Amino acid sequence: MILMKKLFRNVSLIVLCSFLFSTLTTAQVKFSAKDNISLIVSGTSTLHAWDMKSSKGDCHATFTLNGSGAPTALTALSFSTSAKSLKSEHNAMDKNAYKALKAEQHPEISFTASSGTVTGSDAAGYTVKSSGKLTIAGTTKDAEVIGVCKVNADKSITVTGSTQISMKNFGMTPPSFMMGAVKTGNDVVLKFNLTLRQ
Repeated sequence: MILMKKLFRNVSLIVLCSFLFSTLTTAQVKFSAKDNISLIVSGTSTLHAWDMKSSKGDCHATFTLNGSGAPTALTALSFSTSAKSLKSEHNAMDKNAYKALKAEQHPEISFTASSGTVTGSDAAGYTVKSSGKLTIAGTTKDAEVIGVCKVNADKSITVTGSTQISMKNFGMTPPSFMMGAVKTGNDVVLKFNLTLRQ
């Protein structure tokens, strides 16, 4: 009986130490970015390719970090930007793009992740894969966003990636120009580069 009690105490002590070690060597850390954001929406048309760019946005993410500060999991992610922050080099194009985005009625483009994973290593970079809800022009769809992140010397995390979007899936009519003579393609690519800080 005494032997069983000692064994139970030893097992309990091992479990407790393992829990404390795990708690001390991993931590959930909140990051955010409002500066150091680059968004580029690229598309095609019957005349030429085009880009719209923005440096504005609001991103919040929670990573689980190990003892060395490397990310091991993504537990929360949200991003939003104003549709009208996207600018091309042509005012007429911007005006038609905002109409397609329904920017007056739905001024925000947003993504909120419901789950996420982190894989890879510091040497090769970490792949962050997040699944959630993407809202454009007032329509919300399931989406998966994949990015590559790098931990910087100052402990900030830079994330880069791209995702393809079908305008029609979000109830948008691809904009046209010159009274319909120039039409844009349905698919666009959103490229992002942002630096998250604690």
